[in-house]
Amino acid sequence: MKGQRNIGMVAHDERKEDLLDWVQHNLQALIPHRIFATGTTGGLLRQRFGDLTITPMKSGPLGGDQQLGSMIAEGRLDMLFFLIDPMAPHPHDVDIKALLRLAVLYNIPAAYNRSTADFLITSPFMTGEYIPEIKDYTPYVKRLGAK
Repeated sequence: MKGQRNIGMVAHDERKEDLLDWVQHNLQALIPHRIFATGTTGGLLRQRFGDLTITPMKSGPLGGDQQLGSMIAEGRLDMLFFLIDPMAPHPHDVDIKALLRLAVLYNIPAAYNRSTADFLITSPFMTGEYIPEIKDYTPYVKRLGAK
């Protein structure tokens, strides 16, 4: 992966303002990239940051988290910024866990808090060449004779 990145962005309700503030602070670094954001988060980003290329997905509880997960599994999402509210229950917790699991499984850079997001956005790999190491799961897939 080099140059323009496809970035997933999600923020729980209590973290949306944090994400908007973070995007404002890092706007110039984000402009060259494509952002795919769930529901309300995507709408807020579009309202405030017309310079960004934003593709809105469905709301997280309505399938947006799963849409981003599908993009990860298909190799179409390069990184994920997901500001999580650890203090609130989430009715779609299983969808959230599935999204986080896919980010780990496919070894994409993922930030779940602002500090990690700061480290990712300032990394030389953000605009430079980076080829993530992907584990070969062929033995797992073939364990029961699947092809």
